[in-house]
Amino acid sequence: MLSGLLSSLRQPPATGSATGNGTHYLFKSSLAGGAKQLTLTDAGLSVQATKVALWPLDTIAAIRLSYRPASMQAWRFRADIATQSGQGIAVYSTTWHSISQMARQDDGYRAFIVELHRRLAQIDSRARLIAGINPVLYMAGLVVMALIGISIVGLFVRALITAEFAGALFLAGFGGWFIWQIGGFMRRNRPRSYTFDTLPKDVLP
Repeated sequence: MLSGLLSSLRQPPATGSATGNGTHYLFKSSLAGGAKQLTLTDAGLSVQATKVALWPLDTIAAIRLSYRPASMQAWRFRADIATQSGQGIAVYSTTWHSISQMARQDDGYRAFIVELHRRLAQIDSRARLIAGINPVLYMAGLVVMALIGISIVGLFVRALITAEFAGALFLAGFGGWFIWQIGGFMRRNRPRSYTFDTLPKDVLP
């Protein structure tokens, strides 16, 4: 078992590519788990994980695109694909390459997502197309951001009044970092719908 895990870690990063009659995308969503391969063919979407499943394109009920940074890879995106029967898979724009490296697969991921939407549009799919995170989580995040922002401003003003300029400088720097990091996450993940003709660029690499 250990040798199998070490062998999988030595494999090069999976990449997406267009070959034959379909578009393929291969990735590892976790370090311990095996690779997952998605293949678009004339028969539908083939999903090979612990077992192989074939989802006809007209059974795909929804696609949600979002921006999902991780501690080891800030530039990471996710597509949640769900079928009418309740099956689903989360597809990431990154793959585990080794214990200390999560590799980006921007081109392969984008090519697969674009091709999936193109094929769904061809069959006049009625799949729900959603960008961003769950609206409830988004609103909760806005509330938390507002509370943290008010706290930072209050502490900054107090530091200026008490002439604690080092503390004020630190708070200004932290506030800038907070707006850049968290604000960017919230901006990209604003809940909204989109169409097959207008894929949202801020939730694609």
